[in-house]
Amino acid sequence: MLALAALAPGCGRGDTEVVAAGGQQRFEAPPARALDSYATKLRAAYAARAAAAKRWGLKKVPLTAPAPPARKPRITTREGFEVDGHRRLGLPPVFTTVPTEEKVVFLTVDDGAEKDPAFLRMMSELRIPYSAFLSDYLVKEDYGYFKEMQDRGVALHNHTLHHPYLPALSYARQKREICGMQEVVEERYGERPVLFRPPFGNYDKATLRAAKACGITHVPLWNEEVFVDHWEYREWDRELHPGDIVLTHFRGRGEWEGTMPDMVRRFLDKVTAEGYAVGRLEDYL
Repeated sequence: MLALAALAPGCGRGDTEVVAAGGQQRFEAPPARALDSYATKLRAAYAARAAAAKRWGLKKVPLTAPAPPARKPRITTREGFEVDGHRRLGLPPVFTTVPTEEKVVFLTVDDGAEKDPAFLRMMSELRIPYSAFLSDYLVKEDYGYFKEMQDRGVALHNHTLHHPYLPALSYARQKREICGMQEVVEERYGERPVLFRPPFGNYDKATLRAAKACGITHVPLWNEEVFVDHWEYREWDRELHPGDIVLTHFRGRGEWEGTMPDMVRRFLDKVTAEGYAVGRLEDYL
């Protein structure tokens, strides 16, 4: 953006016709106004983002995510997360990190218990993408809240109807939990999810078979979890990595010592300080 801003004033703003050398034809130079206008829009967008960062109490302006990959990476099941016959049966991959060399992470929010309007405003004003994995027993308290979330560009995904420990259930009951939530999301929000996260991150072969039968293509878990007052890590090094999926929950003061905006502030301050941007998970799958 700074390069464009520096470049734009240096482009000709007056005549755009270039006089060719003797014996050559004259040609029209590309108009500088388009580049100048684009640079102006970038500066305005950054200024708005900076103002929002200050308004929401962030230490730094969040970094802008790189453009989505022209070719989406091949997603495979993380080693040790396979079930018997995983590849042979063509079951959805289970993964905690998206293959990428870009310094980008992905924020995912589970269940739907807290319905904080300030969270929606904060994420929209800061233009931070995230993905929601919903359970109907909580979402049904206010379907409209998540419709507003969807209208703001957030993808809504499957986290079962009632949030049970799935491995304790039969295949048929697991399928009812997963397919039932598919139907709820399709009926209420017009789209049938293709991403599914099992409650507590627990699953077995029957879970993935049922998910596939319900139209699920990917099962993203997570590599880090952020709370209002701390982080938890799956890896021994306790560090962020390019492509990591970060989990949090819809929670408020009833269960946390703070609000969802407080959690987002902790999340963004850390990832920005470490040079990471927040990407849109669906752009990579």
